[in-house]
Amino acid sequence: MSKNIAILGSTGSIGQNTLRVIDSLNSVGGERYEVLALTGHSNVELLASQVLKYKPKVAAITRVDLVDKLSELVGDSDVEILGGGGSLETVAQLDSVDTVVTAVVGAAGLGAVLAAAKKGKRLAIANKEPLVIAGELLMKAAKENGAEILPVDSEHSAIFQSLASGSLSEVEKIILTTSGGPFREKSLDEMADVTLEEALAHPTWEMGPKITIDSATMMNKALEVIEARWLFETEVSKIEVLVHPESIVHSLVEFVDGSVIAQLGTPDMCLPIQYALSYPRRVKGISHRLQLDELGKLTFAKPNVEVFRSLELGFEVARTGGTSAAVFNAANEQAVAEFLEGNIKFIDIVELIEDCLSRHSVKREVCLAELLEADSWARETVKETIKSKK
Repeated sequence: MSKNIAILGSTGSIGQNTLRVIDSLNSVGGERYEVLALTGHSNVELLASQVLKYKPKVAAITRVDLVDKLSELVGDSDVEILGGGGSLETVAQLDSVDTVVTAVVGAAGLGAVLAAAKKGKRLAIANKEPLVIAGELLMKAAKENGAEILPVDSEHSAIFQSLASGSLSEVEKIILTTSGGPFREKSLDEMADVTLEEALAHPTWEMGPKITIDSATMMNKALEVIEARWLFETEVSKIEVLVHPESIVHSLVEFVDGSVIAQLGTPDMCLPIQYALSYPRRVKGISHRLQLDELGKLTFAKPNVEVFRSLELGFEVARTGGTSAAVFNAANEQAVAEFLEGNIKFIDIVELIEDCLSRHSVKREVCLAELLEADSWARETVKETIKSKK
């Protein structure tokens, strides 16, 4: 037997780790994992090398101007080359694909994720946008078409695994853990002088710059609250966040009888990726083994919501629903991009998000087009606000 995989965003860190996991799974024997489709955005050389190694049936690059370059690099390989943003949806709907791994940053992959859900695919979701921006639409499409949504990010994978000990109706509390980032012990005054270099120095995880900044503001956890609300169909009041600097306990579930079930592991994305691919089976993998005797201690604390205001905003947005999450996410993406470019201070990120939310009139029961419209509005609003202050 074999599982046929499409990876949306194969040139990013999640995509590359997914290919490593597939190599490992195939070396173990048993069920085989075939890479049928790969997509990238601009790293055409890496995508071409992946095509030459894994020999997929389809390869897509979303930058149209790089289609000819990709064709040239793969030579006479027997692969269909696609280009443009629409190619993601084409790949996601391929009849021959069983599992779609989604790791496309931003709103660009939303249409593809919804298309895959409507085709009844297994969706291994690594990026936050599908559930943050379109969680209600996505979960509805999955239910109506028999699609399977499996989380790849470590926290939601931990919750998913912990929920195997009971049912959703028996859940008292879902507890998301966060490392707290590099500034978990700083005061508001100290945050005013944070530099880009300091914000990019995460103490535990190795991630891309955008996600690293999200960890520093704890915006990543705010977005995960919204994800959890939709993915696990739970009330926002049942979701909590705890700071756990060691990043060993990836998240926990407390049941009504008082039992608390947690998933532990080293900070390694290969484990949740593998679990999403092999589910419901567990097989030998390449993740580093946890040495409990070497840990010393595990600590937990409540986050300082006065310093990390994004957390409270995340809970508010999760309760509000509609277009608010699209605005929340897009305003953050634009503000982080401006910070990375040196146009604003670190503390301006959350202030810009708050301002954007305060100016937005929330729409409910919306379609994808309206969510994308709210996304665009938020980005432009952040840009205009920055310009007006110069």
